[in-house]
Amino acid sequence: MTDPVITLDKLAYGGDAMGRLSDGRAVFVPYGLPGEKVRIRLVHEKKNFARAELLEVLEPSPERIAAKCKHFFSPLHDTEGGGEGPGEGFCGGCHYQNLPYEAQLKAKTEILRDQLQRIGKIENPPVRPMVGCPNPWNYRNHVQFHLTEDGKLGFVSALTPGPLSSPKGAPRGRGESVMAITECHLPEKTINALWPQLEFEADAPIDRVSLRAGVDDDLMLILESVELEAPELELEAGISVVHLTENDALVMAGEDYIVVQVLERNFRVSAGSFFQVNTVMAEKMVEHLLNKLPLPVKTILDVYCGAGLFSAFLAPKCERLIGVESSPSACEDFAVNLDAFDNVELYEGAAEDVIPALVGRIGNPLHEQPIVLVDPPRSGVDKHALDGIRQLAPKVIAYVSCDPSTLARDVARLITGGYRLVEVTPFDLFPQTYHIESIAIFEK
Repeated sequence: MTDPVITLDKLAYGGDAMGRLSDGRAVFVPYGLPGEKVRIRLVHEKKNFARAELLEVLEPSPERIAAKCKHFFSPLHDTEGGGEGPGEGFCGGCHYQNLPYEAQLKAKTEILRDQLQRIGKIENPPVRPMVGCPNPWNYRNHVQFHLTEDGKLGFVSALTPGPLSSPKGAPRGRGESVMAITECHLPEKTINALWPQLEFEADAPIDRVSLRAGVDDDLMLILESVELEAPELELEAGISVVHLTENDALVMAGEDYIVVQVLERNFRVSAGSFFQVNTVMAEKMVEHLLNKLPLPVKTILDVYCGAGLFSAFLAPKCERLIGVESSPSACEDFAVNLDAFDNVELYEGAAEDVIPALVGRIGNPLHEQPIVLVDPPRSGVDKHALDGIRQLAPKVIAYVSCDPSTLARDVARLITGGYRLVEVTPFDLFPQTYHIESIAIFEK
C-alpha cells in the first residue's frame, strides 16, 4: 500500500495541520503547514478522521523556516539548524518553530476564531488580534521535565514509539515515551543555566522534575513523586529544593516557595501552586483586565483565584473581593499575597460547591451587581459553577481561558443564559507552541 500524498489546508487546535484523504476524511499531520503538499503515513484511523506521520514535504510552504532547536522535527532533513529529520526531532514541547513568529500569532488567532464558530456556534466571534510576546524565546519561569529510563531529563515525545497503529501520545510507562534533550530555548536563562547540570540515577523514585525562577535569579527545584521518602540528591548551593508528593511538600533545602514579581508586586508561589509561566505576558493580562472592567465596583468574585495574581490588582478597585480556590497551597499563598487588604475574603473549596452557596449572599437586588472573574483549568468552568454564576447575575464576566475549545463550550452556555460576548483578546503566553490563552468579556 502506497503512502498517501495530500495537500494540507489549515492548522488545527492541538498543533497539527489538517488535510483530507481521498475518501474525504480529515487527517491530522504534525509539523506540516497550510498549503504544503506532503507524503504521509497513517498511524491511527477512525471512521471520520485519521492521524498521520509526516514523511516528506514535496512542496513546502513559502512561510516554512528552519527551527531554532535541533530537537524540533524537520521533514526536510535540513542541516542549517533545526531538526535533522526522523529519529532526531521528536520532542513534543514545541509545535510551531517552523513558522515565523508573526505567522504564529495570526494562525493562533484564526484557530481561536474557528473554535468559537464551530463549538460555540457564534457566527462572527469578536476576536481581537493576538497580543504577542515581546520575546518569543526564553520566556518560561517554570519548566517541567520528565525522566528517561536512564535518568536523563527530557520531554514527552511528539511521536510515541511503538506500533504505527497505536494512537498518538498513547500513555506508557516512565521513560518509554520521553526523549532526552540537550537544549531548550523556552526556559528563562537562569533555568537554562542549571537544568543541564542535573543528573539522576536510573532508578531514582522521581516522576517529574520542575524548575521555577523568581526574583533576584532565585531558583526552586521541585522533585515530584508518589514515593513518600525523599530521593537522595547532591544539592546545588543557593537554590531551594522541595520534594512534592500528593499530600505533602518536604523542604530539602531553602524555602518551600519562590517569589515572582508582576508589575513591581511580589507574589509568593509555593512548590505545589499554579502561577502563570510567562511573567511579561501575565503583566499584559493584568493591565488588560484593569482597562476593560468597569472599575471601581462594589463586589468582585475571583473564581479559581490561585495564588491571587488578579485579585491583588483588583482588590484596590472594589469594596469587597471574594476569592474561590480548591488548592490548599494556592490558598496559603493567596492569604500571604493579599494580607495587606482588609476587604478580601477567601473560600477554600471546589467552585461547583462554593458558588451555589454564595447565591443570595452576593448579587441579590440589595447589592450592586458584582463582577465575576474566572480563570479555570483546561477543562473549563464546571457546569454547576457556571449555573451558580448565572444565578448571581453579574453585570460583567471576565473569562481567562487556556483552552479555546472549552472556552467555546462555556461561551455558548453563557449566551444561552442571557450574556453577550463583547470581545475575546488572545495573549501569546506560549510562543512556539499551540497553546492559546485569552480573555473574554461578557455583559449581561
